[in-house]
Amino acid sequence: MTLVIMAAGMGSRYGGLKQIDPVTPHGEFIVDFSIFDAVRAGVDKVVFIIKRENYEIFKETVGSRIEGSVKVEYVFQDMDALPAGRTIPEGRVKPWGTGHAVLCCRDTVKENFIVINADDFYGADAYKRLADFLKDAKADENKAHFAMVGYVLENTITENGSVARGVCECENGLLTQVTERTKIQENDGVVQYLEDDTWHDLDRKTTVSMNFWGFTPEIFDMLSHDFDAFLDDIDAGRADKLKGEFFLPFVVARAIKDGKCDARVLETDAKWYGVTYHDDKPVLEAFIRQSVADGEYPDGLWNK
Repeated sequence: MTLVIMAAGMGSRYGGLKQIDPVTPHGEFIVDFSIFDAVRAGVDKVVFIIKRENYEIFKETVGSRIEGSVKVEYVFQDMDALPAGRTIPEGRVKPWGTGHAVLCCRDTVKENFIVINADDFYGADAYKRLADFLKDAKADENKAHFAMVGYVLENTITENGSVARGVCECENGLLTQVTERTKIQENDGVVQYLEDDTWHDLDRKTTVSMNFWGFTPEIFDMLSHDFDAFLDDIDAGRADKLKGEFFLPFVVARAIKDGKCDARVLETDAKWYGVTYHDDKPVLEAFIRQSVADGEYPDGLWNK
């Protein structure tokens, strides 16, 4: 089983390459804890999706630490990784998005796999749930079977600003729809999202996607088909040629609607931690210190 880590994001709100910002005295990053939890759950290969220019720093830091514990490969999310005959729109510098990132792994990942963000701390329980699902997951003659870990919204927000979340609708444990809300925050004790310059209330207990997915290889054909359609929209002016993004959850949602797959929602009460903003980091560091003190993690993840 493979862990695919999306680490090519620009980190614009945080103001730096937050994926490799140490959060422990040992110099470990958030992604070290993700990999540690994934290996404990049964993962035996890690694939980093990164910018080509960040290869050396990734390999010299987290890559060199984990190579003795798990197989490591690197995939570059290049702007020109496009279908034949396509070109980058003039002036575009923004990466194509999470769907394109995973599509870049097609030649590297041939087995069932987990997808995560590099800068999110998901918790060991979530990895175990998803790994247990993927051990036996396979497509049948009618459709593919995927899964996602669903988090309680109130466990994923920060006091330091807004966050983007995929708001999920479910039926009988299966995902029916994901609505991307790009600005969610707590205002005067009420969780709200901004749309059309108006704040709307959102149930604190809503299930949200944190880009924590479990896939079989059938996802790649779906990604390829939808990315082509997305580029058609760019060419036709139906999508923003400079900032439009090809989101992974949208591909899953479309495939569900078309009957090509279903997606089991594996709910967890785990609290998410991240460093969307600089002021989030001390909270995460305190949580990790306590987790080490409680024996949930060793004091030095990769100590031999």
